[in-house]
Amino acid sequence: MQGLTDTLDVAELTTTDRAKISLRRRTRPIWRDYLEVAVVALVLAFVLRAYVVQAFRIPTGSMENTLLPGDFLLVNKFIFHFKDPKPGEVVVFHYPLNPDRVFVKRCVAVGGQTVEIRNKILRVDGKVVPNPENTKFKDSKILPSDFSNRDNFGPKQVPLDQFFVMGDNRDESQDSREWGFLERKYLIGKPIIVYWSWKPDPQEPKLEFPYVFEFLSLTVYNIANFFDRMRFDRLGMVVD
Repeated sequence: MQGLTDTLDVAELTTTDRAKISLRRRTRPIWRDYLEVAVVALVLAFVLRAYVVQAFRIPTGSMENTLLPGDFLLVNKFIFHFKDPKPGEVVVFHYPLNPDRVFVKRCVAVGGQTVEIRNKILRVDGKVVPNPENTKFKDSKILPSDFSNRDNFGPKQVPLDQFFVMGDNRDESQDSREWGFLERKYLIGKPIIVYWSWKPDPQEPKLEFPYVFEFLSLTVYNIANFFDRMRFDRLGMVVD
C-alpha cells in the first residue's frame, strides 16, 4: 500500500507544486549541463579511440605511392577482432621491435603460406604476386641475399597466426624482410580513408622553447602556404 500511496501523492500535486518543481529544474546551473555533455563526449571519444576508430599520421615514405608522408588516416580498430588480414590488405600495427612505434605496411602473405623474393619479384606459394598499382622501386640495383634481404629473400613459410608484411616503397621500407614475421598480437587495425593530407615542408618553422613565438610563426607560415601544402586530391581517398 505504501507504493500506491506514493503514486497518489505525486499524481495529486497541485498546479503550484508543479510550477515550483519546474522552476527548480529551470534554475539548475547551466555549467552542470555543459559539464555532463563534456564528460559524455570524452567517454565516447575514449571508447571510440580505444576500440573502434583512431587517427594516425604517415611520417615516412615507406608506403609510397599508396600513402604519402603527411597523410592522416582513419583506422578501423574493430575489424581484426573478428577476422585476419588478407594478402593485399594494408594494416597498421605496433612495430614488434619497439611496440611504442606504429607502422603501416601491406600484408602479402598469411600463416601457412611460403614467401620468396627473387630479384625484387615476390612469390607466394610459388606464384608471382602482381605488385599493387602504386608500388614503387627507387633503386634498379639487385642486392645479393648475403648482403641484404631487400631483393632476395627466402623461401620461408609464414608461421600460423603470423603475417608477412612489406612496404609499397619496396626499396626503402623496414618490414618483414628485415625484422621478421608480424605476430597477430601487434595488429592495430586497417586504414579506411585519408581524411587530411599535408605536404611536408623542410622550411616549416620548428617548435622550440619557449614555443609562443614559434607557434605564431608556424601558424602564419602554414596559413600563407596552405594551398601549396594541402593535397586536396587525396581528401577522402579510400585506402586499398
